[in-house]
Amino acid sequence: MARKAMVEKWKRPKKYKVREYTRCSICGRVHSVYQEFGICRVCFRKLANEGKLPGVRKASW
Repeated sequence: MARKAMVEKWKRPKKYKVREYTRCSICGRVHSVYQEFGICRVCFRKLANEGKLPGVRKASW
């Protein structure tokens, strides 16, 4: 979990476009963020299993 100071820091606009990077909008994770949803794979899986992402379902049973 990201610290509160880090979350506030990455929300501010960067001085240069190159310095911007994607973060999960829920937990603040940097790696493996799906741009289409704006969340990381961990949060994506949790929300998909709970049925909170419309149109997403488990591929295999």
